[in-house]
Amino acid sequence: MSANDALLSVKDLRVTIGDAPVVDGLSFAIRGGETLALVGESGCGKSLTARAVMGLLPPVAHRRAGTIELEGRNIARLDEAGMAAIRGNVMSMIFQEPTASLDPLMTVGRQITEALITHRRASRSTATTAMLAMLEEVGIADPERRMRQYPFELSGGTCQRIMIAIALVCRPRLLIADEPTTALDVTIQAQILALIKRLRQETGTGLLLITHDMGVVADMADRICVMYAGRIVEQGEVFALFRRQHHPYTKLLLKSLPSIGAARRGLLGTIDGTVPDLRSWPAGCRFHPRCPIAATPVVASRRRSRPLRTRTSARPAGTRIGSRSSTPDDGPQRNCAAAKNHRPEGSLSHSRRHLAAGRRREGG
Repeated sequence: MSANDALLSVKDLRVTIGDAPVVDGLSFAIRGGETLALVGESGCGKSLTARAVMGLLPPVAHRRAGTIELEGRNIARLDEAGMAAIRGNVMSMIFQEPTASLDPLMTVGRQITEALITHRRASRSTATTAMLAMLEEVGIADPERRMRQYPFELSGGTCQRIMIAIALVCRPRLLIADEPTTALDVTIQAQILALIKRLRQETGTGLLLITHDMGVVADMADRICVMYAGRIVEQGEVFALFRRQHHPYTKLLLKSLPSIGAARRGLLGTIDGTVPDLRSWPAGCRFHPRCPIAATPVVASRRRSRPLRTRTSARPAGTRIGSRSSTPDDGPQRNCAAAKNHRPEGSLSHSRRHLAAGRRREGG
């Protein structure tokens, strides 16, 4: 994808807390009308990436490097006044914790109309009419009563829908959704996802979707980036990556998910260990301390790994077509002892064969 085609282009983004790189050299792009899913374990830097794009980093975090271009304009250079003019207008964000993001001293109706009055210069009556229509679209019953209530009077799911209404009311060109349906039941979740899909189709809105729900990813996303320890380790078109994964972390991540119709084999798959301490990322491939096929060459390598790209293959009829993906880069594969024959199935058996061959040589 060229820079001219991208609605949002992030290049070499680096965010630190103190001297620790939480987001380290992240690059991705989103076209208008496209959905890019950002997935990975908690603590990998997904939410901080979204907040860096929005210019809403917490006080302890700082953007040290990188460019963030929105419709060809480098918004990373804008001051707070410049960012305030586009936040909630050209780009919006659905936050992960709505109860912490909504103002407890303002009615929810006023919080929604504020964006229309500020950015669209709408009259209060026009803004109120649009606000009531938006509340109905996100599935809130009796909107005229709800608009007069405060966030602390509402349930978590209703607050989540209010947050979604605030983000969508100005029909932004870019929408960042950080776990947008976590607090919602499946019926309202389907309604919200359908609303976001319709917005994307009608206005060409680009969507950066941060989620742990692979079902939502399969339903919504065109492309997927798998993030681990502040970096993207693998990326590609969604269905191609679901069919064939190259990085061990991606394989284990998908194996840990429940599957309907799969043979019962006891407990779900797990990934041993935890995400490493951001103050001392492992050298080389950052997943190697937890990787089942890692060996001494991985630990010794200090070469910076690059994200793998999944090869695009044929998709089922009627599904969306994402951007073309190239063949896997060889950078991170050089950091794996078994990378030469790095296949979705059989990598562990390859390692066992390699050890057996070594024992035979030692035995003469």
